[in-house]
Formats: sequence, structure tokens, C-alpha cells
Amino acid sequence: AHAAASLRALLDDPVYRAHLAHRDDRQMIMLGYSDSAKDGGILAARWALQRAQVDLLEVAEAEGIRLTFFHGRGGSACRGGSKVTPALMASPRGAVAGRLRVTEQGEVIHRKYGIRALALRNLEQTVGATLRASLRPRDPDPREQAWAPRMDVLAATSRVAYRAFVGDADFVAYFRSATPVDVIERMAMSSRPASRRSMHGVEDLRAIPWVFAWTQMRSILPGWYGLGSALEHGIAEFGDAAMVEMTCYWPFLGTLLDDVEMMLAKADLGIAEAFSRLSGDLHERFFPRIEREFRRTRDAILRLKGAESLLAGDPRLAQSIRLRNPYIDPMSVLQVDLLRRWREGGRRDEALLTSLVACVNGVAGGLQNTG
Repeated sequence: AHAAASLRALLDDPVYRAHLAHRDDRQMIMLGYSDSAKDGGILAARWALQRAQVDLLEVAEAEGIRLTFFHGRGGSACRGGSKVTPALMASPRGAVAGRLRVTEQGEVIHRKYGIRALALRNLEQTVGATLRASLRPRDPDPREQAWAPRMDVLAATSRVAYRAFVGDADFVAYFRSATPVDVIERMAMSSRPASRRSMHGVEDLRAIPWVFAWTQMRSILPGWYGLGSALEHGIAEFGDAAMVEMTCYWPFLGTLLDDVEMMLAKADLGIAEAFSRLSGDLHERFFPRIEREFRRTRDAILRLKGAESLLAGDPRLAQSIRLRNPYIDPMSVLQVDLLRRWREGGRRDEALLTSLVACVNGVAGGLQNTG
């Protein structure tokens, strides 16, 4: 929210401005997707980043400098891991301008670059998308002047719904018992600890184990919670026709809903409920809320897209998920039983932990886009 003001203040400093002049008047700015989505929900985070880029580009033009946006994307769509071409074409006009810098993390490195042919193909797609977004950006659409204020309303509605859930006094206890985050904390999967402090709230947890735990639980909650409430509110407030128009003709919203649709298709609420029951009495407080918001989100997306089933417009991905699930689901069911037994034994049984880690790795490999 304060990005433009921060950049303007920085450029007002004569020492820094002289430094920038020696760097061809080009300023690099990193866009972080992970913590913003964890703290406010995916819709509020994505819209805040979109607005920030527009504001920053206006400052840059007024000050006579050029910007390079460094996208700190993770593997999961919850952390900005969208398909590169739609993501770049949905960026604000002028945000690419011949230059792109992104992070590639975790399982994404192996999946995109582990085989030479795949690495070359991925680089071709990225270069092609950068050229297309730079040389043939989408034309200005005067309707965006009406769409942006509506999106402000949707983002605020989504954030309120999301914070009401993760801000519940017992939410941390539910999260730690309904997901295998305690197993993930034992795994050597990153260079940093799973939490920043003593885990008093969602803000204290790092984004990778946050997304990873919900994905293992098979709800993939960070990828959609709050969005359904926002879309439902938008349909009631602005009408079906207006919301369908935004979905069909605004790349920002269309790309976001495509990402969310993919995550909904990979989720399995039946398995998620089995994990949730590990939380005991908290299950009855939290899981019905998860179930309602999931259905609200799914139904709203299908309504806006005029589809009868998830991924109706991407049959190849739908088939890929159908083919993988028969291998993933048994590992998830086994993981629930192993997790219960491991916890009942005081988390001391190393054989059970080894089996749990194997299940976690298996589910992650099958689902992809996990962290």
C-alpha cells in the first residue's frame, strides 16, 4: 500500500538518485507473493500487488526512471506460481517492458529444469511470454475504470472472511492438529525454520510450510479461502452480468480464477475431513466453515465461467489429476492413520516418522505445486 510513497521518498534522496544514475536509472523492485497471501488471503494479496505495480510505474514515469519487477514466486499458485504466459499478460501494461526476473523454488526446479528438453522448453516459454507482453501488450480497456473499484470491494470482502477464519483464537491449535505441520517441521526441507517465533498466530509461520501443510491435508485452503465469500458478494452487489464480464475480459481476474480452479480440482474434502478429525473437538468448529467456503468458491467460479464441472476448459489437466489421484489418495489415508499413531505415542517412534515422511513426499510428488 505504501510502495509508491516509499519509492518516491527514496528517489528524493540526492545520494541515492546519483547512485541510480550510475545504474542506468533502472530500479529493481521485488514483489512478494507468499507472506501477503498467508496474511490476507489470495485475492487481497494479488490485487494489492497489481495496484502496487500500477502506482510504482506512475512514479517511475514521473521521475524518469525504469523499473524491473522481480517476482518472488513460489511453486504453488498460493505463492504466485502461475503459468508464466497468462501471468505476464495479466500484469499491468508496462510492467514487463523487455525485462523479467523471477524466483524458481523447491520442487519447481526439478520439474521445470531436471531434464534438458524440459529446461529448454521452459526457457522458450518464458522468453516468448516476456517478448509478447513487452511487444504486444493488451490494449487499454476503458472498462477497467469501473472494474478496479469493484475489485477493491471484492478484495476487502475476501480479506475480512479470511481473517475471521485464521484470526480465531483457537485457529493455531486447529492448524497444528488438523495438518501434518509437526511432521513437516521435522523434515530437512528448507534452510530456515518452519516458524519465525513461538507460533502465536498465522503471521509467525513461514509461507512454505503453511502452504505445504494445507496441501498435505488435501484442502489447499490458502489457495481459495475468502474468495468464495468475495465472489458471492460481488454477484449480489454488482450482478451476474458485471461479474461475468470481468471474468471473461479482464486477464487479472480470469487468470486468478484459473489458478484457484486448479487448486479446487486438486483438493479432496473427504480426505481433508479425515485429517480434520485429528483435531478432536475443534473439528466441529472449523471444518464446517472450510466446507462451506469451499463449496461457495467452487459454485461461484462455475457460475461465472458457465461451466458444469471444475477444469471443464482444461481437459488435459483434469485428466492428469484423475489419473494421479488413485495413487495419491491411499497415501493420504495412510498418512492420517500414521499421524494419529505417531502423536499418540508422543512423537517418539522413528519408524512411524520415517513412514510419515515417505507419505508426505509421495503426496507432494503426486499433487505437484505443493509448497
